[in-house]
Parts: sequence; structure tokens; C-alpha cells
Amino acid sequence: MFSFLFKLVTTACLITTLQACAVVAVAGAAVTVVATGVTIAAKTVGAVADVVLPDGNDD
Repeated sequence: MFSFLFKLVTTACLITTLQACAVVAVAGAAVTVVATGVTIAAKTVGAVADVVLPDGNDD
């Protein structure tokens, strides 16, 4: 009986740990996707601003 209970508790702890790791991995991937999107948007806005706004150089 003790062996079964020990295996059950050990398995439950491992499953909980792995689930937490999966949640962190998914959250990290989501942050990476959002950061990439923000970077692309910022570069696009910067490029459009460079084209639209004069830089004061009339060469």
C-alpha cells in the first residue's frame, strides 16, 4: 500500500512540474511572437516616417 501511495504522489508531483514547465514555454513563445510583431511594426512606422517627413537636408 505504501509503495502505491508513494508512486502516486511522485507521479502527481512530476505531472505538476511538467505542466508548469509547459505553461512557461507557451508563455515564452507568446512573448516572443508579440515582441517580434512590435519590432516589425516599429520598423515599418519608422520607415514610413522617414519617407513622409522631410529631414531638412535639401542636397
